[in-house]
Amino acid sequence: MPTPIEQFQKTLQDNAADFGLRLSNDSIEKLNRYYELLLNWNDRLHLVAPCSPQEFATRHVLESIMVINHLSPDARVVDIGSGAGLPVIPCLIARPDVCATLIESSAKKAVFLREALRGANCQSQAQLIVERFQQTATPDADFVTCRALDRFPQVLPILIEWSPPTSTLLLFAGESLSNQIKAMLPSAKVEKIPNSERRFLIIGMRQPRA
Repeated sequence: MPTPIEQFQKTLQDNAADFGLRLSNDSIEKLNRYYELLLNWNDRLHLVAPCSPQEFATRHVLESIMVINHLSPDARVVDIGSGAGLPVIPCLIARPDVCATLIESSAKKAVFLREALRGANCQSQAQLIVERFQQTATPDADFVTCRALDRFPQVLPILIEWSPPTSTLLLFAGESLSNQIKAMLPSAKVEKIPNSERRFLIIGMRQPRA
C-alpha cells in the first residue's frame, strides 16, 4: 500500500492541471518534505484539521499555490496568520523569485514555520515576524495573502486598512466572507476554487488603479 507521502505526491501530480499549475520535480520533492514535516508536528500544534493525504494535496497545497497565478515577477508578499504555512510556503516553493514576510502570533507555530522554511530551502526568501499583524508595522509589499485567521469577519476591516495602500489582497473565503470582502473591495474579482462550490479566492486592490 502506498505511504501517505506517496499518496500525497501522486495527488499533486494528478490534479495540478485542474488548478492551472505545472509543478517541477524539485517543487514536488520540496512539497513532499513540507508535508512530512507537517505530519510530524500536527498532533502537537493542531496546524490543520486531520485529513487524508489526497485532501491535503488538493484542499490545502494546490489551492494555496493557485495564488502564484496572480503574483508578478519578483513579488513581495506579506502573509497574515501563516500558521501551518498556507498559502505562503507552497507558493515560495513553486516560485523561487517570490519573497515573503510571514506574520504569525503563535510562538509555537513560528517554530514549525522556521523548520518548514528550512526544510524547503526557502529561508532566503522569507522573513518571519512573531506578532499579531495589528501590532506590526505594515511591511513594504505588493501582495497580502491570508487563508485563515481567528475571527476573520471581525478582523477583515482592520486587515484591509492595515495593508499597504497599493497592494493587492489575495484572500481565501467561503461564500459569506466572500460577500463581505466584495462589499468592502467593490472592484474585487472572485475566482472559484476548482472542485469546490463554496470556496473562493478573492483578488482585490485596497485602492483600485485609476
